[in-house]
Amino acid sequence: MLAHIYSPAKTATQSGRAHKSAWVLCYEPQSPKLIEPLMGYTSSLDMQAEVRLCFNTKEEAIAFAEKNNIAYYISEPQPVARQKIAYSDNFRADRKQPWTH
Repeated sequence: MLAHIYSPAKTATQSGRAHKSAWVLCYEPQSPKLIEPLMGYTSSLDMQAEVRLCFNTKEEAIAFAEKNNIAYYISEPQPVARQKIAYSDNFRADRKQPWTH
């Protein structure tokens, strides 16, 4: 049983940084997904795929995995690229470069 510990990225529709410090522990699939022949639904016999545990810090997730003898690997979050200017700065009256369409 192998677990994956990571900090989920925010979705494209989110603008804030709330809950950015949350860390998730989820199990890697142990069996492949099955396609039901009649309707084509995807299913799985792996019940561990349903488990998703949330922690406040990476250390809490690691401590939980080590306490329960769960093998794990960690994916560090990618650095967030910062915008240099705000979108509203495009419409400022005192722009250094003239507005072009």
